[in-house]
Amino acid sequence: MSLFSLKPEPLIGIDISSTAVKLLELSQAGKGYKVESYTMEPLPEKAIEDRNIVEIETVGDAIVRAVKRAKPRAQHAAVAVAGPSVITKTITMDGGMSDEDMKEQIEEDPAQYLGQDIEEINLDFQIIGPNEKEPDRVDILLAACRSETLDQRIAAIELGSLKAKVVDIEKYALENALVMVAQNDPEIDEDEIIALIEVGATTTTMNVLGEQKVVYTHEEMFGGRQLTEQIQAHYELSYEEANIAKRAGGLPDDFETEILEPFKIEMAQQISRMVQYYYAQSSYGKLSHILIAGGCATIPGVIEHTNNKVGGHVTIVNPFAQMSVASRVSKKSLMEDAPALMIACGLALRTFDEY
Repeated sequence: MSLFSLKPEPLIGIDISSTAVKLLELSQAGKGYKVESYTMEPLPEKAIEDRNIVEIETVGDAIVRAVKRAKPRAQHAAVAVAGPSVITKTITMDGGMSDEDMKEQIEEDPAQYLGQDIEEINLDFQIIGPNEKEPDRVDILLAACRSETLDQRIAAIELGSLKAKVVDIEKYALENALVMVAQNDPEIDEDEIIALIEVGATTTTMNVLGEQKVVYTHEEMFGGRQLTEQIQAHYELSYEEANIAKRAGGLPDDFETEILEPFKIEMAQQISRMVQYYYAQSSYGKLSHILIAGGCATIPGVIEHTNNKVGGHVTIVNPFAQMSVASRVSKKSLMEDAPALMIACGLALRTFDEY
C-alpha cells in the first residue's frame, strides 16, 4: 500500500523518528532482498516534537550526513507521516466509478468522508475490494494528512539532496515490514496472530497482525527517553551526554543496579499490561508470537524479563534475518540496529511495490 505516491522509482527508506534519521536501501536478490546501504544519524532533543519536524534544517543536515555515510545508489526516498495530523478511514463508494471520478467526489467534500472538516490537507486513497454487505460497492482506504506535516518532511528530504517520491503512513510501513517478517519466519504459520511491540523514545506501540494486516493497535506513553532522563538526572549530565552514554557505555558501576535493572522491569511490566489489555479489549484470538522492536529491544535481559511477565514466545524482531547484506555494510552494526529499523524497512520495501 503506497499513499500520497508519485511515479515509482528505486527508493531509499528514510524514517525520521524523534531521536534519529534512519536510512535503509534494499535491492532484489533472487526471491529475497539484499541490504545495500544503511545508517542511523542521531537528532538533538528538540528537533522533533509530537512527531512533527520542528527544526527542518537540523533534520535536513542529519539526512545529508546519513547520505554521505551510507552512499546509497538511489536518489529517491520514501518517508512516513504519523500522529494526530494523519487520518485514515475506510469508506464505501459505488463500484462502477473510475479512479478519477472517485478522486473528484472525495475532494469535492472531504469532510463528508472524513467525519470532520480539516483545512489544507492532502488526500489519497486505495481500493481495498468489494464491500461484503454491498457487492456492487467497494471499500476504500482513505488517507488524509495536514499539508504542513507533509511539506515539513518533503522539505527535510530535499535539504538532504534527495527527492521524496512516496509519503507513506507509519502504520502501513510497519505493517509492510511485519508481513515480510511473518512470511519469512519458519516458526510463524500463516494463520497465526502475532504482535509487534515497539518501544520507541516516548511511546510504546502494540500492533497485532492477523490475516496479513494490522487488526489492532494500542499505544502507551512509555519509552527509552525515560531511561535517558534517569541517567541525566542521576549522573548530572546533559540530555545529549546521557543519550551518548546510554548507547556507548562507560557509565559508573552502579548504573546496572540503580537505573538499568529497574527500567528493564518497568519495560517488561508495560509490555505485560499492553498484552493483558489486548486480551481484555479485542476478540482476535491468542497471540502465538510477541516480537519486540525499537532501540530498547536489544538491552541485555529485556527478553528474559518480558518472558517472565508475559510467557509464550517472545523474541527480538529482525527484519533482515533472511536478507543478504552488501560487503560495504557492517553486518554486526546492522543486526544491533535491526529492531529499530522496522519502519525504515517497510519504507524501503516500497521500491518493489506495484503502484
